[in-house]
This record gives sequence, structure tokens and C-alpha cells, in this order.
Amino acid sequence: MTIQWFPGHMTRARRQIEGKLKLLDVVIELLDARVPLSSRNPMIDEILKDKPRIVLLNKADLADSSVTSEWVKYFKEKNLDALPIDSISGTHVQEILPRSKQLIKNKIDAQLRKGIKPRAIRSLIVGIPNVGKSTLINRLAGKKIAETGDKPGVTKAQQWIKVGSEMELLDTPGILWPKFEDQNVGMGLAATGAIKETLLHLDDVAFYVVKYFLENYPERLKDRYDIKYIPEDLDDPNEIVTVMEDIGQKRGCIKRGGIIDLEKTSSIIIREMRAGTLGRFSLETPEKMND
Repeated sequence: MTIQWFPGHMTRARRQIEGKLKLLDVVIELLDARVPLSSRNPMIDEILKDKPRIVLLNKADLADSSVTSEWVKYFKEKNLDALPIDSISGTHVQEILPRSKQLIKNKIDAQLRKGIKPRAIRSLIVGIPNVGKSTLINRLAGKKIAETGDKPGVTKAQQWIKVGSEMELLDTPGILWPKFEDQNVGMGLAATGAIKETLLHLDDVAFYVVKYFLENYPERLKDRYDIKYIPEDLDDPNEIVTVMEDIGQKRGCIKRGGIIDLEKTSSIIIREMRAGTLGRFSLETPEKMND
């Protein structure tokens, strides 16, 4: 399955960002902690170049905490400040402003030495669709300013948003790159909800999820769905399908003639995975992504 999604507003967003770069002090790059590298748009490096940047690993409450720690170390080795957060509960969100100040400390100190009162930090918040930008902005602002939704593509235009008296945020529509060369990247983004479901075959995505969990979190599947059979050969697609059918059987996803409804089964698996019902998980690690 080839996944591509690059609506016109994303093309416009890139041009608009490039036109605002001179106004910006700091870039806040929002990633999904479950798929940090896959949710890190490679175009952003080209667009932003050497702007000071803080990387936020959002939805950290849903990710495997030990793997998230590995990602923090990974980004630190790349000279990027990474902070795991949860924009819904507000965990660690209060650290964003002081860390942003630290990134431009030399600039602020220079202004103070000249007797100039530093203005509000102008920050760009950017990330792929459905990574939680609007929720984070509302959390920072302390009120509902940005529209939120549980599907990608909610934000359609740029807007400046005040965060107290010390920061101004430039919100942007989520930007995806036009084509995923690595289909595992596309699958990871599809599994975590970054791509419109109308573009997907849910059974393909559920197959990817079940295989990954069998490889990395088999006990989660056993505990949640009471499956008895864990295949040894995970490279055999038929073995993965057998597990999916077992799950469908347990959940009553049965059509006429006793046939397992894989589409309904897939919907249940994906919904429960995204909701955290299968426990905290990460779909990629620095080690595996660098193999």
C-alpha cells in the first residue's frame, strides 16, 4: 500500500513559513512520542535551516517511557533539546517557555546589556497533522483558541496566538511530505492517526500493528484479547492473519457463514491501540530506525 497525502493547504503552509522565518526566534517542533522519527517531517530541516529549536515528544503518556528516554538521548546527541510532554494533561508543558528562553539566552542577555526590555519570544509551532498542535496551543494559552479534532487536517490557516506576555506562537497547518519512501513510516503514521482513514485499508494497518505487537509486546495482545496462539514465524503473513482472526472471533466480529469480519476486527484493534487500551507502546526505537 502506497500512502500519499499532500493537500493544497500544506503547500501553501510551507511557503508561508518560509516567508515568516525572519520574524521567528524559536521553533517548537511537535512530534508523536510513539513514532518520533516518522512524525518528523524531513522538509522541516530544509525550511528552518539553523533556527533554534526545541523538540517536543507529545503523547508521551501513550508511549513506552523507556523508549522515549532513548529518543531524548538520540536528539540530545543531535544537539536538539527534546522534552516529552502530554498536551492534554499538561505534563511538562510549563517547561516549554524556560527552555525556549534558554535557546536564545545570548540574544536576551545582549538586549538586557543595552538596556532593552526583551519582547515576547516569537515561536513557530509546527508538526504533522493530528500530532496535537492545537491542543498544545490551547494548553499554553490557558483557553480554547485553536480548533482541535481527533482527525488530521483541522488547522487550515496560520494564526498568531499570545501565550501570556512572554511568548507569541505562530500556528500552522500540519505538513506531511508528498510521498513516503519507506512504507513502514507510512504505516506507523497511519496507525497513530496522522493520515486520513479514507486513504487507508484498515486491515493493512491492523496487520502492521498486530505484527509489531507480536514482535515487541506479545503479552499485551494475550492479555487484552485472550489469544492462545503466538506464532513463531512472524514473516509468514498467514500466521499474522490467524492471530487477527482469533481476535475477531473473541470480539464477535463474525459474518454470515461463520466468516471472520477482518475489517471490523481491524477497526477494533486500531481504535483500542490509539486509545491506550493495549498499554503504552512505541512503534519505533532509535536503534531500529538506524539499522
